[in-house]
Amino acid sequence: MDLTECSASDLSRMIAARQVAPSEIMAAALDRIAAVNGPVNAVVSLRGREELMVEARAADDAAPSGWLHGIPMAIKDLCATKGLRTTWGSPLFADHVPEKDDLLAARMRGAGAIFIGKTNTPEWGHGSHTFNPVHGVTRNPYDLARTAGGSSGGAAAALAARMVSVADGSDMMGSLRNPAAFCNVYGFRPTWGLVPTDAVGDTHLATLSTEGPMARSIEDIARLLRVQAGVNPEVPFGRSSQDFAAGLQGATLKGKRIGWLGNWGGAYAYEPGIADLCEAALRQMQEMGAIIEPIAPPYPAEKIWQSWITLRAMLNAGGFKALYDKPEKRAQLKPETIWEIEQGRTLSAEAIYKASTIRSDYYAHMARIFDRFDAVVLPSAQVWPFSVEWRWPKQINGRQMDTYHRWMEVVIPISLIGLPALSVPIGFGASGLPMGMQIAGRVGDDAGVLALGQAWHAATDWPTQRPPQLD
Repeated sequence: MDLTECSASDLSRMIAARQVAPSEIMAAALDRIAAVNGPVNAVVSLRGREELMVEARAADDAAPSGWLHGIPMAIKDLCATKGLRTTWGSPLFADHVPEKDDLLAARMRGAGAIFIGKTNTPEWGHGSHTFNPVHGVTRNPYDLARTAGGSSGGAAAALAARMVSVADGSDMMGSLRNPAAFCNVYGFRPTWGLVPTDAVGDTHLATLSTEGPMARSIEDIARLLRVQAGVNPEVPFGRSSQDFAAGLQGATLKGKRIGWLGNWGGAYAYEPGIADLCEAALRQMQEMGAIIEPIAPPYPAEKIWQSWITLRAMLNAGGFKALYDKPEKRAQLKPETIWEIEQGRTLSAEAIYKASTIRSDYYAHMARIFDRFDAVVLPSAQVWPFSVEWRWPKQINGRQMDTYHRWMEVVIPISLIGLPALSVPIGFGASGLPMGMQIAGRVGDDAGVLALGQAWHAATDWPTQRPPQLD
Protein backbone atom coordinates (compact mmCIF):
# COMPACT_ATOMS: atom_id res chain seq x y z
CA MET A 1 0.00 0.00 0.00
CA ASP A 2 1.24 3.49 -0.89
CA LEU A 3 0.59 5.42 2.31
CA THR A 4 1.05 8.76 0.56
CA GLU A 5 -2.07 8.07 -1.52
CA CYS A 6 -4.24 7.62 1.57
CA SER A 7 -6.48 10.27 3.03
CA ALA A 8 -5.67 11.58 6.49
CA SER A 9 -8.88 10.00 7.80
CA ASP A 10 -7.88 6.59 6.46
CA LEU A 11 -4.41 6.96 7.95
CA SER A 12 -5.97 7.93 11.28
CA ARG A 13 -8.19 4.86 11.28
CA MET A 14 -5.26 2.60 10.39
CA ILE A 15 -3.18 4.08 13.22
CA ALA A 16 -6.05 3.53 15.67
CA ALA A 17 -6.41 -0.08 14.53
CA ARG A 18 -2.62 -0.53 14.75
CA GLN A 19 -2.49 -1.53 11.10
CA VAL A 20 0.20 1.06 10.47
CA ALA A 21 2.47 3.09 12.74
CA PRO A 22 3.02 6.86 12.66
CA SER A 23 6.72 6.20 12.02
CA GLU A 24 5.83 4.28 8.83
CA ILE A 25 3.62 7.15 7.66
CA MET A 26 6.34 9.67 8.44
CA ALA A 27 8.97 7.69 6.57
CA ALA A 28 6.70 7.44 3.52
CA ALA A 29 5.92 11.16 3.60
CA LEU A 30 9.58 12.16 3.92
CA ASP A 31 10.56 9.80 1.09
CA ARG A 32 7.90 11.37 -1.09
CA ILE A 33 9.04 14.90 -0.23
CA ALA A 34 12.63 13.95 -1.05
CA ALA A 35 11.50 12.56 -4.39
CA VAL A 36 9.25 15.35 -5.67
CA ASN A 37 9.52 18.53 -3.60
CA GLY A 38 12.68 19.77 -5.33
CA PRO A 39 11.05 20.92 -8.56
CA VAL A 40 7.66 21.74 -6.97
CA ASN A 41 8.98 23.65 -3.93
CA ALA A 42 5.77 23.38 -1.93
CA VAL A 43 7.19 22.38 1.47
CA VAL A 44 9.71 24.81 2.95
CA SER A 45 11.62 25.02 6.25
CA LEU A 46 11.54 21.22 6.36
CA ARG A 47 12.75 19.76 9.67
CA GLY A 48 15.49 17.12 9.73
CA ARG A 49 14.56 13.52 8.99
CA GLU A 50 16.18 12.09 12.09
CA GLU A 51 14.41 14.58 14.37
CA LEU A 52 11.04 13.89 12.73
CA MET A 53 11.48 10.12 12.90
CA VAL A 54 12.23 10.35 16.62
CA GLU A 55 8.98 12.27 17.12
CA ALA A 56 7.04 9.82 14.95
CA ARG A 57 8.41 6.78 16.78
CA ALA A 58 7.36 8.38 20.06
CA ALA A 59 3.85 8.64 18.61
CA ASP A 60 3.86 4.93 17.75
CA ASP A 61 3.16 3.97 21.37
CA ALA A 62 1.68 7.20 22.76
CA ALA A 63 -2.01 7.57 23.53
CA PRO A 64 -3.77 9.59 20.79
CA SER A 65 -4.70 13.15 21.68
CA GLY A 66 -6.95 13.57 18.64
CA TRP A 67 -7.74 12.23 15.18
CA LEU A 68 -4.56 13.80 13.71
CA HIS A 69 -2.37 11.68 16.01
CA GLY A 70 0.85 10.86 14.18
CA ILE A 71 -0.21 12.53 10.91
CA PRO A 72 2.55 14.61 9.25
CA MET A 73 1.44 18.17 8.44
CA ALA A 74 3.18 21.16 6.89
CA ILE A 75 1.67 24.43 8.13
CA LYS A 76 1.13 27.45 5.92
CA ASP A 77 3.95 29.96 6.32
CA LEU A 78 1.53 32.69 7.36
CA CYS A 79 0.76 30.79 10.59
CA ALA A 80 3.26 31.08 13.44
CA THR A 81 4.62 27.75 14.70
CA LYS A 82 6.58 27.37 17.92
CA GLY A 83 10.21 26.45 17.26
CA LEU A 84 9.64 26.23 13.50
CA ARG A 85 10.74 29.01 11.17
CA THR A 86 7.87 31.25 10.09
CA THR A 87 8.71 33.91 7.49
CA TRP A 88 5.44 35.15 5.93
CA GLY A 89 7.53 34.98 2.75
CA SER A 90 9.22 38.23 3.78
CA PRO A 91 12.96 38.92 3.90
CA LEU A 92 12.22 40.93 7.05
CA PHE A 93 11.45 37.63 8.81
CA ALA A 94 13.67 35.24 6.89
CA ASP A 95 15.18 33.81 10.10
CA HIS A 96 12.22 34.27 12.42
CA VAL A 97 11.47 31.37 14.79
CA PRO A 98 8.33 31.99 16.90
CA GLU A 99 8.26 31.26 20.60
CA LYS A 100 4.62 30.14 20.53
CA ASP A 101 2.05 28.71 18.17
CA ASP A 102 -0.75 30.75 16.69
CA LEU A 103 -4.13 29.45 17.87
CA LEU A 104 -4.72 27.53 14.63
CA ALA A 105 -1.39 25.73 14.89
CA ALA A 106 -1.94 25.01 18.56
CA ARG A 107 -5.30 23.39 17.82
CA MET A 108 -3.87 21.15 15.09
CA ARG A 109 -0.82 20.25 17.18
CA GLY A 110 -3.15 19.53 20.09
CA ALA A 111 -5.11 17.11 17.88
CA GLY A 112 -1.92 15.09 17.41
CA ALA A 113 -0.42 16.40 14.16
CA ILE A 114 3.35 16.27 13.72
CA PHE A 115 4.59 19.47 12.10
CA ILE A 116 7.23 18.60 9.52
CA GLY A 117 7.75 22.08 8.02
CA LYS A 118 5.81 24.88 6.37
CA THR A 119 4.00 25.31 3.06
CA ASN A 120 5.08 28.13 0.80
CA THR A 121 3.06 31.32 0.31
CA PRO A 122 3.34 34.64 -1.52
CA GLU A 123 5.00 37.37 0.53
CA TRP A 124 2.44 38.36 3.19
CA GLY A 125 -0.11 36.26 1.31
CA HIS A 126 -0.61 39.07 -1.22
CA GLY A 127 -1.51 37.74 -4.64
CA SER A 128 -2.62 34.36 -5.90
CA HIS A 129 0.78 33.27 -7.21
CA THR A 130 3.11 31.65 -4.67
CA PHE A 131 6.56 33.19 -4.91
CA ASN A 132 8.68 35.18 -2.47
CA PRO A 133 12.32 36.24 -1.99
CA VAL A 134 12.85 33.84 0.93
CA HIS A 135 11.77 30.49 -0.49
CA GLY A 136 11.29 31.10 -4.20
CA VAL A 137 8.40 29.98 -6.39
CA THR A 138 6.03 27.04 -5.94
CA ARG A 139 5.22 25.22 -9.16
CA ASN A 140 2.09 23.38 -10.18
CA PRO A 141 2.48 19.57 -9.97
CA TYR A 142 0.40 19.25 -13.16
CA ASP A 143 2.76 21.51 -15.13
CA LEU A 144 5.97 22.71 -13.52
CA ALA A 145 6.03 25.76 -15.79
CA ARG A 146 2.74 26.95 -14.25
CA THR A 147 1.69 28.51 -10.96
CA ALA A 148 0.04 26.58 -8.16
CA GLY A 149 -1.99 29.68 -7.28
CA GLY A 150 -2.01 31.20 -3.84
CA SER A 151 -1.79 32.28 -1.25
CA SER A 152 -2.21 28.66 -0.10
CA GLY A 153 -0.32 27.51 -3.19
CA GLY A 154 2.24 25.53 -1.25
CA ALA A 155 -0.50 23.66 0.60
CA ALA A 156 -2.44 22.86 -2.58
CA ALA A 157 0.66 21.71 -4.44
CA ALA A 158 1.83 19.58 -1.50
CA LEU A 159 -1.58 17.89 -1.37
CA ALA A 160 -1.71 17.27 -5.11
CA ALA A 161 1.84 15.89 -5.14
CA ARG A 162 1.05 13.53 -2.22
CA MET A 163 3.60 15.13 0.11
CA VAL A 164 0.90 15.64 2.76
CA SER A 165 -2.54 14.10 3.22
CA VAL A 166 -4.31 17.16 4.67
CA ALA A 167 -3.39 20.84 5.00
CA ASP A 168 -4.36 24.17 6.46
CA GLY A 169 -4.72 27.34 4.45
CA SER A 170 -6.14 30.83 4.70
CA ASP A 171 -8.38 32.90 2.49
CA MET A 172 -8.89 36.66 2.39
CA MET A 173 -9.60 36.96 -1.30
CA GLY A 174 -9.60 33.42 -2.71
CA SER A 175 -6.54 31.81 -1.19
CA LEU A 176 -8.17 28.51 -0.23
CA ARG A 177 -10.21 28.22 -3.41
CA ASN A 178 -8.00 29.44 -6.26
CA PRO A 179 -5.01 27.15 -5.53
CA ALA A 180 -7.34 24.22 -4.88
CA ALA A 181 -8.77 24.73 -8.36
CA PHE A 182 -5.33 25.03 -9.92
CA CYS A 183 -4.11 21.81 -8.24
CA ASN A 184 -7.17 19.50 -8.45
CA VAL A 185 -7.87 19.36 -4.71
CA TYR A 186 -10.55 20.70 -2.34
CA GLY A 187 -10.30 24.02 -0.52
CA PHE A 188 -12.94 25.22 1.95
CA ARG A 189 -13.48 28.80 3.06
CA PRO A 190 -15.60 28.53 6.24
CA THR A 191 -18.30 30.95 7.32
CA TRP A 192 -16.43 33.97 8.60
CA GLY A 193 -15.85 33.70 12.37
CA LEU A 194 -16.13 29.91 12.54
CA VAL A 195 -12.33 29.58 12.65
CA PRO A 196 -11.22 32.31 15.04
CA THR A 197 -8.13 34.49 14.88
CA ASP A 198 -5.63 35.19 17.63
CA ALA A 199 -6.30 38.21 19.83
CA VAL A 200 -3.69 40.35 18.07
CA GLY A 201 -4.29 43.76 16.50
CA ASP A 202 -7.79 44.65 15.35
CA THR A 203 -10.35 41.87 15.78
CA HIS A 204 -13.54 43.89 15.27
CA LEU A 205 -13.08 45.45 11.82
CA ALA A 206 -10.87 42.72 10.32
CA THR A 207 -13.68 40.47 9.10
CA LEU A 208 -12.49 39.57 5.59
CA SER A 209 -9.87 36.85 6.08
CA THR A 210 -10.30 33.37 7.52
CA GLU A 211 -8.29 30.20 7.92
CA GLY A 212 -9.62 26.84 6.82
CA PRO A 213 -8.87 23.31 5.58
CA MET A 214 -7.64 21.80 2.31
CA ALA A 215 -7.57 18.13 1.36
CA ARG A 216 -8.09 15.51 -1.31
CA SER A 217 -11.34 14.33 0.31
CA ILE A 218 -14.36 16.04 1.86
CA GLU A 219 -14.14 13.85 4.96
CA ASP A 220 -10.67 15.22 5.67
CA ILE A 221 -11.95 18.78 5.09
CA ALA A 222 -14.80 18.22 7.55
CA ARG A 223 -12.66 16.60 10.24
CA LEU A 224 -9.90 19.20 10.07
CA LEU A 225 -12.49 21.97 10.17
CA ARG A 226 -13.83 20.60 13.44
CA VAL A 227 -10.33 20.89 14.91
CA GLN A 228 -9.78 24.42 13.59
CA ALA A 229 -13.22 25.78 14.46
CA GLY A 230 -14.68 26.89 17.76
CA VAL A 231 -14.91 30.01 19.86
CA ASN A 232 -11.85 31.91 21.01
CA PRO A 233 -13.20 33.91 23.99
CA GLU A 234 -10.56 36.59 23.44
CA VAL A 235 -12.02 37.68 20.09
CA PRO A 236 -15.56 38.70 19.06
CA PHE A 237 -18.07 37.12 16.67
CA GLY A 238 -17.22 33.52 17.56
CA ARG A 239 -19.12 30.47 16.31
CA SER A 240 -19.19 27.06 17.91
CA SER A 241 -17.66 24.03 16.25
CA GLN A 242 -19.64 20.90 15.40
CA ASP A 243 -19.18 17.47 13.87
CA PHE A 244 -19.07 18.58 10.25
CA ALA A 245 -18.46 15.01 9.07
CA ALA A 246 -21.72 13.73 10.58
CA GLY A 247 -23.84 14.75 7.60
CA LEU A 248 -21.58 13.32 4.92
CA GLN A 249 -22.89 9.76 5.05
CA GLY A 250 -25.47 9.34 2.31
CA ALA A 251 -25.08 12.92 1.11
CA THR A 252 -27.01 13.63 -2.08
CA LEU A 253 -27.64 16.35 -4.61
CA LYS A 254 -31.16 15.12 -5.26
CA GLY A 255 -33.66 17.94 -4.93
CA LYS A 256 -31.02 20.54 -4.08
CA ARG A 257 -31.58 23.90 -5.74
CA ILE A 258 -28.36 25.39 -7.12
CA GLY A 259 -28.11 28.82 -8.72
CA TRP A 260 -25.55 29.29 -11.53
CA LEU A 261 -24.22 32.86 -11.55
CA GLY A 262 -22.25 32.41 -14.76
CA ASN A 263 -20.09 35.44 -15.51
CA TRP A 264 -22.16 37.77 -13.32
CA GLY A 265 -23.97 39.27 -16.27
CA GLY A 266 -20.78 39.80 -18.25
CA ALA A 267 -18.88 41.49 -15.40
CA TYR A 268 -16.26 38.73 -15.16
CA ALA A 269 -14.03 37.69 -18.04
CA TYR A 270 -13.09 34.01 -18.18
CA GLU A 271 -10.43 32.37 -20.30
CA PRO A 272 -11.87 29.99 -22.91
CA GLY A 273 -13.03 26.65 -21.58
CA ILE A 274 -13.59 27.61 -17.93
CA ALA A 275 -17.31 28.39 -18.15
CA ASP A 276 -17.79 25.37 -20.41
CA LEU A 277 -16.20 23.07 -17.82
CA CYS A 278 -18.42 24.54 -15.08
CA GLU A 279 -21.53 24.06 -17.19
CA ALA A 280 -20.54 20.45 -17.91
CA ALA A 281 -20.20 19.87 -14.16
CA LEU A 282 -23.60 21.45 -13.58
CA ARG A 283 -25.15 19.13 -16.17
CA GLN A 284 -23.67 16.19 -14.28
CA MET A 285 -25.08 17.57 -11.03
CA GLN A 286 -28.46 17.85 -12.73
CA GLU A 287 -28.21 14.19 -13.75
CA MET A 288 -27.56 13.45 -10.08
CA GLY A 289 -30.87 15.07 -9.16
CA ALA A 290 -29.94 18.69 -8.50
CA ILE A 291 -32.16 21.49 -9.78
CA ILE A 292 -29.89 23.90 -11.64
CA GLU A 293 -31.12 27.38 -12.47
CA PRO A 294 -29.14 30.22 -14.08
CA ILE A 295 -29.72 33.40 -12.07
CA ALA A 296 -29.16 37.06 -12.79
CA PRO A 297 -26.51 38.97 -10.83
CA PRO A 298 -28.02 39.83 -7.45
CA TYR A 299 -25.92 42.99 -7.07
CA PRO A 300 -23.69 45.23 -9.24
CA ALA A 301 -20.22 43.69 -9.55
CA GLU A 302 -18.44 47.05 -9.55
CA LYS A 303 -20.03 48.05 -6.24
CA ILE A 304 -18.93 44.75 -4.70
CA TRP A 305 -15.39 45.30 -6.00
CA GLN A 306 -15.14 48.87 -4.76
CA SER A 307 -16.38 47.88 -1.32
CA TRP A 308 -13.86 45.05 -1.25
CA ILE A 309 -10.76 46.97 -2.28
CA THR A 310 -11.62 49.83 0.08
CA LEU A 311 -11.99 47.61 3.14
CA ARG A 312 -8.96 45.50 2.18
CA ALA A 313 -6.79 48.59 1.71
CA MET A 314 -7.93 50.00 5.05
CA LEU A 315 -6.91 46.82 6.85
CA ASN A 316 -3.56 46.58 5.07
CA ALA A 317 -2.73 50.21 5.78
CA GLY A 318 -3.37 49.69 9.46
CA GLY A 319 -1.80 46.28 9.77
CA PHE A 320 1.44 47.19 7.99
CA LYS A 321 1.84 50.72 9.35
CA ALA A 322 4.76 49.86 11.63
CA LEU A 323 6.75 48.37 8.73
CA TYR A 324 5.79 51.01 6.18
CA ASP A 325 6.73 53.89 8.49
CA LYS A 326 10.35 52.71 8.64
CA PRO A 327 12.01 53.39 5.25
CA GLU A 328 14.58 50.61 5.63
CA LYS A 329 11.77 48.08 6.21
CA ARG A 330 9.44 49.58 3.62
CA ALA A 331 12.18 49.02 1.02
CA GLN A 332 11.92 45.27 1.65
CA LEU A 333 8.16 45.05 1.09
CA LYS A 334 6.86 43.74 -2.26
CA PRO A 335 5.40 46.40 -4.59
CA GLU A 336 1.89 44.97 -4.34
CA THR A 337 1.97 45.26 -0.54
CA ILE A 338 3.15 48.86 -0.74
CA TRP A 339 0.35 49.59 -3.22
CA GLU A 340 -2.22 48.13 -0.81
CA ILE A 341 -0.88 50.23 2.07
CA GLU A 342 -0.76 53.45 0.08
CA GLN A 343 -4.29 52.92 -1.19
CA GLY A 344 -5.44 52.57 2.40
CA ARG A 345 -3.58 55.62 3.64
CA THR A 346 -5.60 57.88 1.32
CA LEU A 347 -9.01 56.68 2.50
CA SER A 348 -11.43 58.94 4.31
CA ALA A 349 -13.83 57.83 7.03
CA GLU A 350 -16.64 58.59 4.59
CA ALA A 351 -15.19 56.19 1.99
CA ILE A 352 -14.82 53.40 4.54
CA TYR A 353 -18.37 53.92 5.80
CA LYS A 354 -19.71 53.84 2.24
CA ALA A 355 -17.84 50.60 1.53
CA SER A 356 -19.30 49.04 4.67
CA THR A 357 -22.86 50.07 3.80
CA ILE A 358 -22.48 48.56 0.32
CA ARG A 359 -21.28 45.37 1.94
CA SER A 360 -24.28 45.36 4.28
CA ASP A 361 -26.74 45.98 1.46
CA TYR A 362 -25.21 43.23 -0.65
CA TYR A 363 -25.41 40.80 2.30
CA ALA A 364 -29.17 41.47 2.54
CA HIS A 365 -29.60 40.84 -1.19
CA MET A 366 -27.78 37.51 -0.97
CA ALA A 367 -29.83 36.44 2.05
CA ARG A 368 -32.89 36.67 -0.16
CA ILE A 369 -31.16 34.57 -2.83
CA PHE A 370 -30.68 31.81 -0.26
CA ASP A 371 -34.39 31.84 0.47
CA ARG A 372 -34.68 30.19 -2.98
CA PHE A 373 -31.45 28.24 -3.33
CA ASP A 374 -29.44 25.77 -1.28
CA ALA A 375 -26.25 27.01 -2.94
CA VAL A 376 -24.90 29.24 -5.67
CA VAL A 377 -21.94 28.42 -7.89
CA LEU A 378 -19.21 30.30 -9.73
CA PRO A 379 -15.87 29.26 -11.22
CA SER A 380 -13.04 29.21 -8.67
CA ALA A 381 -10.77 31.15 -11.04
CA GLN A 382 -11.06 33.27 -14.15
CA VAL A 383 -7.86 31.99 -15.74
CA TRP A 384 -6.08 28.66 -16.12
CA PRO A 385 -2.84 28.18 -14.15
CA PHE A 386 -0.47 30.70 -15.74
CA SER A 387 3.29 30.92 -16.23
CA VAL A 388 5.43 30.99 -13.10
CA GLU A 389 7.41 33.75 -14.81
CA TRP A 390 4.49 36.19 -14.47
CA ARG A 391 3.76 38.22 -11.35
CA TRP A 392 0.06 38.16 -12.24
CA PRO A 393 -2.17 38.05 -15.36
CA LYS A 394 -2.36 41.50 -16.95
CA GLN A 395 -5.37 40.74 -19.18
CA ILE A 396 -8.11 38.20 -19.76
CA ASN A 397 -9.41 37.81 -23.32
CA GLY A 398 -8.12 41.28 -24.13
CA ARG A 399 -9.72 42.87 -21.08
CA GLN A 400 -7.02 44.69 -19.10
CA MET A 401 -6.71 44.00 -15.37
CA ASP A 402 -6.30 47.28 -13.46
CA THR A 403 -4.85 45.81 -10.24
CA TYR A 404 -2.60 42.90 -9.32
CA HIS A 405 -5.62 40.92 -8.11
CA ARG A 406 -8.46 41.97 -10.42
CA TRP A 407 -7.98 38.77 -12.41
CA MET A 408 -9.48 36.80 -9.50
CA GLU A 409 -12.47 39.08 -8.90
CA VAL A 410 -14.85 36.10 -9.19
CA VAL A 411 -14.11 35.09 -5.59
CA ILE A 412 -15.10 38.47 -4.12
CA PRO A 413 -18.90 38.00 -4.02
CA ILE A 414 -18.27 35.21 -1.50
CA SER A 415 -15.35 36.68 0.44
CA LEU A 416 -16.88 40.10 1.02
CA ILE A 417 -19.80 38.79 3.06
CA GLY A 418 -18.18 35.75 4.67
CA LEU A 419 -20.13 32.96 2.95
CA PRO A 420 -18.98 29.34 3.36
CA ALA A 421 -17.62 28.14 0.03
CA LEU A 422 -16.04 24.93 -1.19
CA SER A 423 -13.88 24.76 -4.31
CA VAL A 424 -14.48 21.36 -5.91
CA PRO A 425 -12.42 19.92 -8.78
CA ILE A 426 -14.43 19.74 -12.01
CA GLY A 427 -11.94 18.30 -14.46
CA PHE A 428 -9.30 19.46 -16.91
CA GLY A 429 -9.12 21.81 -19.87
CA ALA A 430 -7.80 21.17 -23.35
CA SER A 431 -4.24 21.91 -22.18
CA GLY A 432 -4.45 19.30 -19.42
CA LEU A 433 -4.68 21.84 -16.59
CA PRO A 434 -7.19 21.47 -13.74
CA MET A 435 -10.02 23.81 -12.76
CA GLY A 436 -12.49 24.07 -9.91
CA MET A 437 -15.90 25.51 -9.11
CA GLN A 438 -17.05 27.32 -5.97
CA ILE A 439 -20.13 25.98 -4.18
CA ALA A 440 -21.30 28.66 -1.73
CA GLY A 441 -24.08 28.51 0.84
CA ARG A 442 -25.78 30.79 3.32
CA VAL A 443 -23.82 32.01 6.32
CA GLY A 444 -23.63 29.24 8.91
CA ASP A 445 -24.49 26.41 6.53
CA ASP A 446 -20.96 25.00 6.40
CA ALA A 447 -22.20 21.45 6.99
CA GLY A 448 -24.71 21.80 4.15
CA VAL A 449 -22.07 23.00 1.69
CA LEU A 450 -19.75 20.16 2.66
CA ALA A 451 -22.57 17.65 2.16
CA LEU A 452 -23.06 18.93 -1.39
CA GLY A 453 -19.32 18.60 -1.92
CA GLN A 454 -19.37 15.04 -0.58
CA ALA A 455 -22.07 14.01 -3.04
CA TRP A 456 -19.96 15.45 -5.87
CA HIS A 457 -16.79 13.81 -4.54
CA ALA A 458 -18.49 10.40 -4.32
CA ALA A 459 -19.52 10.70 -7.98
CA THR A 460 -16.26 12.08 -9.39
CA ASP A 461 -13.24 11.92 -7.01
CA TRP A 462 -11.09 13.92 -9.41
CA PRO A 463 -8.04 14.03 -7.07
CA THR A 464 -7.80 10.22 -7.15
CA GLN A 465 -8.91 9.79 -10.76
CA ARG A 466 -6.24 12.09 -12.18
CA PRO A 467 -3.20 12.64 -9.95
CA PRO A 468 -0.18 14.55 -11.28
CA GLN A 469 2.60 12.59 -12.95
CA LEU A 470 5.80 13.62 -11.19
CA ASP A 471 7.69 10.34 -10.98
